[in-house]
Amino acid sequence: MVAIINYNAGNVQSVLFAMERLGIPAVLTDDHEVIRAAPKVIFPGVGEASTTMAYLRERGLDVLIRELTQPVLGICLGMQLLCEYSEENDTTCLGIIPQRVLRFQPVGGEKVPHMGWNSLQVRKTGVLPPELEGQFAYFVHSYYVEEGPYTAATTLYGIPFSSAIQKDNFYATQFHPEKSGPVGERILRQFMAI
Repeated sequence: MVAIINYNAGNVQSVLFAMERLGIPAVLTDDHEVIRAAPKVIFPGVGEASTTMAYLRERGLDVLIRELTQPVLGICLGMQLLCEYSEENDTTCLGIIPQRVLRFQPVGGEKVPHMGWNSLQVRKTGVLPPELEGQFAYFVHSYYVEEGPYTAATTLYGIPFSSAIQKDNFYATQFHPEKSGPVGERILRQFMAI
């Protein structure tokens, strides 16, 4: 069973549907005991960083997420909130992964937000199988995680950025695996197999 953290994120239904398609039992919850007991946790997210962090703090979910020892998969905003700091409204995030979240400053006429399909360059395997090198995933974001020692994959959008990160039991993707067709399905299955 996978616990999907419920914190008013915008993409929880699509994540639940993805789990259903894969035949993986999932529960949407903010119950600390249910989340702690789950063998896998998904930390989804579509929204704004400072409002979301305030919501997490009000419910003690910020402390809970930091303490989790089972595999955790952050998605989109969930990935960004695992980092130390976001330029989005000058937000202190969870600090699990010591990397920053910056706003895109287009250098070649790219539009913000970065929206649509883009390719992955795999740097380290874990939740990303090596055969996903060069494959395409679906992105929607205006902020990105800078490259760093925990970058598991990069994508080029004017500049290279972290499209996946990994540290200890925390894995995350900037793209939406639940909306990325067979590539996303492969990633979700890989995560469940960790």
